[in-house]
Amino acid sequence: MIRHILFDLDGTLAPLDMDLFLQNYLKAVSACFCHQFPAAEFQRKLLESTMVMIKNQEAARTNEEVFWEDFPGRLGTSRETLEPIFHDFYAGEYRDLKSCLQEPGPAREVIKEALIRGFTVTVATNPIFPMEALRERLAWIGCDDFPFQFITSMERMHFCKPHLEYYREVLAMLSARPEECLMVGNDVEEDMVASLMGISTCLVTDRMIHRGKLQVEPDYRCVLAELIEVIQGLK
Repeated sequence: MIRHILFDLDGTLAPLDMDLFLQNYLKAVSACFCHQFPAAEFQRKLLESTMVMIKNQEAARTNEEVFWEDFPGRLGTSRETLEPIFHDFYAGEYRDLKSCLQEPGPAREVIKEALIRGFTVTVATNPIFPMEALRERLAWIGCDDFPFQFITSMERMHFCKPHLEYYREVLAMLSARPEECLMVGNDVEEDMVASLMGISTCLVTDRMIHRGKLQVEPDYRCVLAELIEVIQGLK
């Protein structure tokens, strides 16, 4: 019996063109550091440290700790110097990236239906961003005021998608068994991989990503607007 619904954020709930978003994100964040580092160098090293975080499989450190133990050294400076500028960015220029969002879409109605029917709702996004950035993206789609069980931010999580350890950690945080959960996402390799844990899956096809590296068949397949019907039929 399904009790918990896990929603991916980008490309699933939020109708973002991720290539455009990441391109604009890198341009905007590097501009905040332009007085210290050339834009291309900053962007390259930011992506390198992000990849270190994604590949990490040590449970002893959060994603945030992994990132900050790696990134400052690449730039030859300190976390204390860099982190306040990131915070200012997320409170300011980052909000302008909402322009990458075409329309809010039906995400609010979908989450509302899940909560009305008694499911717990978790935002199971790939935890490579801080909570302040994720809360802002949820606000863009009018979903920042819901009583989520939790949001998988870099501060909280110790693993990233597509590692199965990410899903094990989510299950532990929910005190849930795999068969009690439904993972909803648009990325076959990152989201549908949850099926290997015994978690039911729903592939949202509006902005589907499939790199051909994982061949799994989701339990459900639909566009986001049809997800309400899927939720209504869950047992």
